[in-house]
Amino acid sequence: MNKTVFNARHYQLGARMVEFAGYEMPLEYFGINAEHLAVRESAGLFDVSHMGEIWVKGPNARKLLNHVCSNDPGTLTIGKAQYTCFPNGKGGIVDDLIVHQFDEEKYMLVVNASNIQKDWNWLNSQNQFGAVLENASPRISQLALQGPNALNILRKLTTHNLDNLKYFTFATGEVAGIKNVIIAATGYTGSGGFELYLDDPEPLRLWDGIMEVGRDYDLKPVGLAARDTLRLEMGYCLYGNDINDETSPIEAGLGWITKFNPDRSFIDRDLLLEQKNKGTSRKLVGFEMTERGIPRQHYKLFNIEGVEIGEVTSGTMSPSLKTGIGMAYVQSAYAAQGTEIKVGIRDKMVAAKVVKMPFYKAGL
Repeated sequence: MNKTVFNARHYQLGARMVEFAGYEMPLEYFGINAEHLAVRESAGLFDVSHMGEIWVKGPNARKLLNHVCSNDPGTLTIGKAQYTCFPNGKGGIVDDLIVHQFDEEKYMLVVNASNIQKDWNWLNSQNQFGAVLENASPRISQLALQGPNALNILRKLTTHNLDNLKYFTFATGEVAGIKNVIIAATGYTGSGGFELYLDDPEPLRLWDGIMEVGRDYDLKPVGLAARDTLRLEMGYCLYGNDINDETSPIEAGLGWITKFNPDRSFIDRDLLLEQKNKGTSRKLVGFEMTERGIPRQHYKLFNIEGVEIGEVTSGTMSPSLKTGIGMAYVQSAYAAQGTEIKVGIRDKMVAAKVVKMPFYKAGL
């Protein structure tokens, strides 16, 4: 297995380590619920160095991105980031990702760990524009500092004016004595914070600096398990669960990152526009258990008459809400909010209802 540069720190903190996307990663340190609530109430630090970073450069960089991305890179400006996906030419999704614009000829794509090689191959196969591509994933380390106290912690480690960093913007500055750290006001938790990228020979200084300052703010290290419950409470899609090569962005509720501007053409544009106008046979919805039960991926969903109507893609017991929640593809006739459904949990049919996402709202 590959190891991130912070691997030794995870062992020192007593993390339970597992294999994920070819890397040895911390699943949890001292309990999923406690780590989850630390992010919601104070702050958490995640090692996400397994994620991929791909540079797209040159005079035709934006032409390539305009071709492969569902969202419109033409709306980006220097210092802004954008959530998007790669349509796969068959109505499905190669991957979802974040694009960061550094200048008119320089972009950084942050892609899912399990899809780095797949995305790299896809970009190269579509690069008839002559854009310069560089897979920097092996070099770049990434930490996610998330939670309401993330700003207070990071302020003590950098002289950069963080107040100017609005949601989905980024800057480059010195953090914990390390120069040229990319500070992005992005994240996968719904509790605010930053994602920090560095290409430095001594990256442990960043982890240690954050943890030291964080002692005054009840900062906790957080593993992959709580990362998953946090994103699920927000209704954020996870590639491989809620979206994949067989799911379209329209049926996945990602129409908001699929821009059909008259002056741009992109992979699957016509197919996805037809889905938007005519509708799809199934939709990704959020649901909440109304009877006691914990939904899990691949559990079947039924209507109140007991007819199968869909399947769970992600599910858990929400640490914040103390109830079972999940995401699922259902037949479109059952996608309306408030629709009563049943979840097949082992040999029982357990009641639930379709609800609006996100499940968690700040202030709860």
